[in-house]
Amino acid sequence: MPVRGRRSTALAAAVATAAALGATALATLGAAAPAAAAETPLQDYELTWGIKQSYRTYVGMFGSFTASEGATQAAGNGAFTFTDGAGTYDDAIHAVELGFQGTVLAASTAHGFEVTLTDVRFDSGAGEITADVTTVDNLGGTPTKKGDDVPLATVDVTREMTDMATTLTEEAGEYLGSADYAGAAGDPLTVVDTTPPATDPTDDPTDEPSTEPSTDPTDEQPADPGNEEEPGEKPEEGTKPGTDVPNPSASTSTPPSSAAPAQGEIADGTLGWGVKESFRSYVVGPIAKGGITVSDGATQAAGNGAFTFKDATGTYDTDAGKLTASFQGAVNFKGHESGGTYGLDLTLTNLEATLDGGTGKLSADVTSLGTQTKGVVLADLKAASGDLEAAENVVTVDDIAATLTEAGAKAFGDFYTAGTALDTVDLAVALSDDAQLPGGNGTGGSSGGSAGGTGTTGGTGGTASTIGGTGTGGSTGGGSLASTGTDLPAPALGTAAGIAVAAGAGAVWTARRRRTGAQSAD
Repeated sequence: MPVRGRRSTALAAAVATAAALGATALATLGAAAPAAAAETPLQDYELTWGIKQSYRTYVGMFGSFTASEGATQAAGNGAFTFTDGAGTYDDAIHAVELGFQGTVLAASTAHGFEVTLTDVRFDSGAGEITADVTTVDNLGGTPTKKGDDVPLATVDVTREMTDMATTLTEEAGEYLGSADYAGAAGDPLTVVDTTPPATDPTDDPTDEPSTEPSTDPTDEQPADPGNEEEPGEKPEEGTKPGTDVPNPSASTSTPPSSAAPAQGEIADGTLGWGVKESFRSYVVGPIAKGGITVSDGATQAAGNGAFTFKDATGTYDTDAGKLTASFQGAVNFKGHESGGTYGLDLTLTNLEATLDGGTGKLSADVTSLGTQTKGVVLADLKAASGDLEAAENVVTVDDIAATLTEAGAKAFGDFYTAGTALDTVDLAVALSDDAQLPGGNGTGGSSGGSAGGTGTTGGTGGTASTIGGTGTGGSTGGGSLASTGTDLPAPALGTAAGIAVAAGAGAVWTARRRRTGAQSAD
């Protein structure tokens, strides 16, 4: 892979790189490079960088990322990894230049923008990361713009080359859609050598330790009086002889006394769902400055994770592949506080999931700014299989795809469009009173807790109804979420992505209220 010929006078960063490569590049060579050799070829490197977390959150709210051609993205809208890094190590100035395979596309059909990154490069001597960038803005009418070797960020190079601090450039702000990115802290950058370590030729894998017992009478076996057994004594059930550690193969649970009938009433159950990761991040982030509160038995996983709703009731028919389950628990999203009132105040309660042959619905009672709508079908569900198989009287269906419905889009104030993929759903229902539900269920949280950002946390979780009043402008009606960006002019959303988000839900909601008031006055 060709590498740009530019060199830098940033020798401090170059020296740090030389130290970092001491255990990698030189090990690859097997010895120090001859003095006459100016450059040493490098290969099999990986680069991981998330650009900027708030940028990923924005794109995730209105569109999605697609990583291809060697690039991957971490789960949960995480950082990107570019592979097959190749380049050179300059022996004279002790710097590395690497080019990586992979393409990352950030796109939103709803708001008409595309940003594509390819040919990502890292130059430790210059202390920068560059890429070829192409942008398209259909809504704003801006023609396609392409830049080669666009400097996206400066890098504080360290000897380990892991978690290196980055600062976004003016060019990054131009291509990513917000001038505010210029000079802002980017995500940390990591560059690693993925070459497997060399095998010591003296290590013969056929040399296995001897299993023959020692015949030397001087070889005394260490005594363990604490584990000695009296002659004829039977080890305690559930333990291995000679140890006090319980045998993991010995089950301590009592299996159900008999198989549950093929159809009947659900005894208990849990539903795991995060709504949408980007929405959770938005609520507690620096724009909404709000919080998320769970109550009435619901829990939230640590780190602003998914929610678990409990105490399922309903019916099942395993032969027909049908299930209807309602769950206890409430989750409240609150943000955009002004003078003690909130522009965003949304509560979901009484969640119900149905499955019939692998497809179904997810519904809930939706309360927004004091107005409640019951039984809103939020998502269409699609399981990997249409079968409902019970193991020890428990039916478990994980990773059920959830797609936002038209009614769900209205409930969210058209914050997302119908057809948007939501977080997947996990179901576990007990068919008998003595059945044991799976432990944990990814909750990691506690009932009544809250996850907050830099602003108000949104209540204490003491009630499943709306917390914190009705908002400064009253209800939007129909159980819909206070709008968070859909009324901004299309060119603003397409050409100034960061500015559109920075405008916040509160400003847009206020504009909508003014128009509503004007219409009422007519």
